[in-house]
Parts: sequence; structure tokens; C-alpha cells
Amino acid sequence: MSDALLVLENLSVRFGQTEAVREVNLSIARGERIALVGESGSGKSVTALAILRLLQDAHVDGRIEFDGQDLGSKSEREMRALRGNDIAMIFQEPMTALNPLYTIGNQIAESLQLHEGLAPAPARARAIELLRRTGIAEPQRRVDDYPHVLSGGQRQRAMIAMALACRPKLLLADEPTTALDVTIRAQIMALLLELQEEEARKRGMAVLLITHDLNLVRRFADRVAVMEKGVLVECGPTEALFRDPQHPYTQRLLNSQPRREVLPVVPIAPVLLEARQLAVDYRQTLPGWQGWLKSGRFRAVKPVDVALRQGETLGVVGESGSGKTTLAMALLGLQRAAAGSSIEFRGKALGAYRGAERRILRSRMQVVFQDPYGSLSPRMTVERIVGEGLALHRPDLGAAERRERIIRMLREVGMDRTALQRYPHEFSGGQRQRIAIARALIVEPQILVLDEPTSALDVSIQQQVLHLLAQLQQKYNLSYLFISHDLAVMRAMAHRVMVFKDGEMVEAGDTEAVLFAPQHPYTRELLAAAML
Repeated sequence: MSDALLVLENLSVRFGQTEAVREVNLSIARGERIALVGESGSGKSVTALAILRLLQDAHVDGRIEFDGQDLGSKSEREMRALRGNDIAMIFQEPMTALNPLYTIGNQIAESLQLHEGLAPAPARARAIELLRRTGIAEPQRRVDDYPHVLSGGQRQRAMIAMALACRPKLLLADEPTTALDVTIRAQIMALLLELQEEEARKRGMAVLLITHDLNLVRRFADRVAVMEKGVLVECGPTEALFRDPQHPYTQRLLNSQPRREVLPVVPIAPVLLEARQLAVDYRQTLPGWQGWLKSGRFRAVKPVDVALRQGETLGVVGESGSGKTTLAMALLGLQRAAAGSSIEFRGKALGAYRGAERRILRSRMQVVFQDPYGSLSPRMTVERIVGEGLALHRPDLGAAERRERIIRMLREVGMDRTALQRYPHEFSGGQRQRIAIARALIVEPQILVLDEPTSALDVSIQQQVLHLLAQLQQKYNLSYLFISHDLAVMRAMAHRVMVFKDGEMVEAGDTEAVLFAPQHPYTRELLAAAML
């Protein structure tokens, strides 16, 4: 292609005996936006890192040509001059990519001083302008903030500012919105689209977007390239590929959107968990000299009534910081509720459960967290992880019977006994989430709190986990408190929905009513951002 900015010819990447990428052929034109999609482990990120020659202990074959130059023939010194200057990258997790010891202003200015030779004062002024351009309020003040002070969306904007500082010709965006709420995600993608179109007119900047979010792909990309197990299986214009996918894997990906499988709640189903005027306060240090004398109170959850029936899924949606998880922890009795709050399980106040009764109560309410890799001990085998709660709540069981129950529960979640002596790091994200679900279910709970259980999973794996949860609910008549910011998942799983903003429930009702005929402006904003 005469206008090709990047050309990959038979690109292959091997780690030892494992071939992560196999004979990929792909070109990106100047000013083009192309999305590289596929499940985790399909080779998307490895391909991007191979372009930048940032892979360690890897054998790379094939040709990588950028702007008419063969990157494989360049020295490391020449590559350092290209990275961040002509080719920039936005990483998935900005908190990991940003240096915690330097202000964001210093980190943006560093690339300007290194690649463009700017003095400190002009580099700082340019950093402030870039922060303003990427939508960060009060850039003159924020330029001196450290990464941990910023929110997730602000950190991602700072990463974009850093990537665009030297006006690159090619921008590699590796899952830039995966960990963000739907409204922030929409803002970031709108910002990237606006900046790319502006830079494309001036300098022909192209973008390679790596993602598994098909809604974003449809809105952003000119073309889509699909990878499966290191192989590029299909590539074509976005609308044509979505309308008529040719490869079975692409068809499977597009059909992996959440499907509703839940059954209606029985009209006479009893209320298992009920809260009246539930509120949660946090102690907060006051600014200035007042902080030396006293501390204030921050109301994380404003008074709300909650009722969860047997066999029902109650969805809780809202952005990060809206109070969703705090509400769930208070309902479980793991977070102190404010004075005047009332929480009952089966008609009895949580505080009235004592001794052995309280231990039984703990087994009746279990939690599955967002990140199974963080919630599963890396030092314990699957057998010990799943059996830990059983050993605590059923000490009467012998070792043989306990092991048999563990094997039976693993089978329930789609795993077999070969997993028993393996460790969490040996499993995929979807398998780890299945292990976390098995750990929660083995003590025979009646209520399961699901805190963003699928947000970090690929669309096909997400669909498998949701299908599993729907089956388990029907089999055991479980009640779910389902926390999520993914409205497509909520539409598939929830019988009723509560919408939270800044600690306050702004709307509640049956799922169909709330998600198809929202009354509150914030709910309408969430729906517009999710592009349902």
C-alpha cells in the first residue's frame, strides 16, 4: 500500500516452544483507525509489543515496516528514539504504567524534553496544555498531582496526554477503557476519536486499538482485525464484518453478547434480606487546622430501603465511588451501618445473631469478587481454597467426604478433579472465577453477592460465567445481589435494578422498566454511554 504507515509481514512471535503469534499479515494506512480484537491470550498485546520491540525472551520472525523503515534492522538506540515519539502507546492499567514517584506533569514533560529538546519551563507549559486538551479540569493545579491522587478516568486522560505529547504518527491503545465505568469509557473513546481525527488531518496519525469491547469497536474503528490463538483469522471494514462475519470464531465472538436466561421469581417467594433506611458513614479528616481537633463524617451511602427475595437477582448499577460495594458490605454485616439503619436476614436483625448462629449466618451469605486472582490465595491449591470454608463450617466432615464434596462442586462449575492440586496462576481468568464461585457455593449459601464478577473477562468467557450463574440460581434457588456497571450484563441477569449515584439511589424498579424507559437523567446518561 502506497499510503501504508505500518506493515506486518508474516510476523511470528515465539516464547520457547510456545508460538504466541503466527504469520500475521496486517497493514495500517495513514489516518486509519483499526481495531485488533480477540480473547485474552489471542496474541493482541504481544503483536503491539513486538511492533515496539519491547518483548523479552521472545524470538520474533517476519518483517515490521513503519513509515518505510524496517524496524527489525534498527539498533536499540534508534528504537528508543522512535518509542514515544513516532510510535506511542496507551496501556491498559495507567496506575501501573505511570511512575508513582513523579507528578504527571513531570512524566509528560520528560518525553518533551527527551524527544523535542524543550527546556523545563516550556515543557511544563506544554504539559498543562495537553492536560487541558485531554479534558482534565484545572490543569495548572493537576499538573503537580501524583498518579494516586487522580481517579481512574483522570489517570487514563493523563496517559493519553503523555502519548500525544510528541505528536506520534502511530498510537497503540491497549485496552484503554477496560477498567473504567461506562460513562468514563464513553468519554475516553470520544476524546480519542476527536484527537485522532484532528491529528489525522494534520499529520495522518493512525490508531491501533486493542480491545475485546465490541461496542467500542463498532463506534470507533474503520476496520477490524480478529485474532484467535495467535492467528489473524479475519480482517475487513467494521460494518461489513459486523453485518456478515465470515470466520466461525468471529461469528462466535459477535454472538457472545449477554443473553437473558433467568426465570421469573415465584410470586410467593419470601424476603431473605431486608434493610430499612440503610446508610453508611465514613470518618473523614477535615482540612487545615480543623483536622487536628476533630474529624468529620462522609456519607458514602444515603438512607435506602432494600429487599431481596429468594431466587431473585437484584442489580446495583452506578459508577465507581457511587456506593455500590459499600452498600453490599453493609448488607452482609461487614461494614458498620449508620445509626437508625435496620438490616434483617429472614426477619431477624443481623446484630441478634450470636455465636453458632452467627457462624451459620456467615455461611448463608457469600461473596464473589471482581478480581479472582486477587481474592484467591496464590499459596493455596484449589482443593484448599474451595475446601477452606467447608472445613470451618462443617468440621464434622472427614477428609475423604470433604474432598468428595469439593470435587462435586468443581464439577458443578464446569471443572474436574485435575484442578485439585493446581494453583490459581495456572488457570485462565474465567477458570479462576469459576473456582471463586465454587468456593462461595460449597458452604450452601442462600445469598450470593457478585461484585463485578465479569468485568475483567472477555465477552465469550463472560457469557459462559453468566450462563453458569443462571443455571446455579435455578438449581439452588439462590438470591443474587449483582453489582455491575455493565448494563448489558444487568439486563441479562437482574429481575430488579437499583441505580446509584454519589451514594444515593436515584432510580429503582423492574429491569425492563428501568433500562428501557428510564426516568432519571443519570440513568439515561448511563444507557447512552453503554450504547445498548
